[in-house]
Parts: sequence; structure tokens; C-alpha cells
Amino acid sequence: MNLQKRIADSETRIFKAVFPNTTNHYDTLFGGTAMQLMDEVAFITATRFCRKRVVTVSSDKIDFTQPIPAGTIIELIGQVKRVGNTSLKVEVEIFIEEMYSDVRLKAIHGSFTFVAIDDKKQPVSVLETEQLH
Repeated sequence: MNLQKRIADSETRIFKAVFPNTTNHYDTLFGGTAMQLMDEVAFITATRFCRKRVVTVSSDKIDFTQPIPAGTIIELIGQVKRVGNTSLKVEVEIFIEEMYSDVRLKAIHGSFTFVAIDDKKQPVSVLETEQLH
């Protein structure tokens, strides 16, 4: 499988409803919850790309450009943006969708770097594939 196909096939989309138990005192999605969801989507994307154990080694600048109100739907989209030898960078965007209209806005954007590791927690190639049995 070529690199572009692997990148396309690993794109991950997850939808969530924003309920009051995930909001702050402004009735918007708590920033820490948003970052946790982003890291989870980035992890799934990285794992789908290389099919190896991966660990988060850094998160780059995360831009919160729109508040995410309770009672909305969010879509998180993870995409591999850069592939190294043992690491890869995944960008995650969060879009807000109003439940009862077609309004859709990009609210958050950030990127996460992952390293693939073996059983001894040593870095391994993200591109070499092992035979699955």
C-alpha cells in the first residue's frame, strides 16, 4: 500500500454530543475535555496508520477559536500530516454542528506527535509493516 493511501485510510472521524457534564461554568465544552478527546482521536489515527503501539510525545499549539456550547454536536477529524522514521504528526480539528440547523464552524485545531514503540518501549519504524496472522 502506498503512503498516500495509508494516510487517507487512517483518517478518523468521531462525533460526540456536548452534554452539561462536559462543560465549564460558561456552559461551553471544558478545554481539558476537548484536549483529551483530541489526543484520543490522534492516537486512533496514528494507530490506524502504522498498526503499531504508539505513544504521544508532544502536542503542539492548540488553537481554541470558537467556544463549543452545550447542546451541540462536535465532529473530531484526525489526519496524518507528517511521517518520519519512528514518529508521525497527526492534526486534529473539532467542528461544531448545531443540532437543529445546518450551521457548522471550526472551533479547535491542534497537532500531536507520536512515536511507534516495540514491546521493550524502544522506537520502531512507523512505515515497516509486520505480517499479521
